[in-house]
Amino acid sequence: MSRLSAYNAGTMTVTVSEALTLNNKDYGSTQSFSIASIANVSRRLVTVTTTEAVVMTMAAAMGSGQYIAANVMYMRYTNLDDTNFITLTFRNQDNDEVAIKLDAGQSFIWTGDNSNGMTAVMNATQDADAASSTNFGSLTNVQADADSDSCDLEIFVAEKSS
Repeated sequence: MSRLSAYNAGTMTVTVSEALTLNNKDYGSTQSFSIASIANVSRRLVTVTTTEAVVMTMAAAMGSGQYIAANVMYMRYTNLDDTNFITLTFRNQDNDEVAIKLDAGQSFIWTGDNSNGMTAVMNATQDADAASSTNFGSLTNVQADADSDSCDLEIFVAEKSS
């Protein structure tokens, strides 16, 4: 984990680009955005087994695999396996869960709230009517498990200064 003081904080630029030509017509697109005051960066490789395990936790203080929810502005999860998928399960303070299938070679990006990071960003319900009265909860942890064989998962997290 790299730690920079608030005086050395940088601006992170994220660029998402799609390149596609169909019938000689360009359907590609490039979108960019910037996140100011990034002071902490973590890039980890985790071996994900077929038994679900917590790979990231939000807490009051930073630690190994542990982050401050209000400071997390950007998360990227990349499945480095060439065959198996990984299930990522995101849980909030209300024990709501959302599971994402991350297929071989794919990435999932989640950006935090512009002001409050990963606080008040997530709700899950099976009832479509209940979704209209959304009460967003803060992310508390991320769990991962591999489909049929262990996979390597790259986790990249960028935090703003406190």
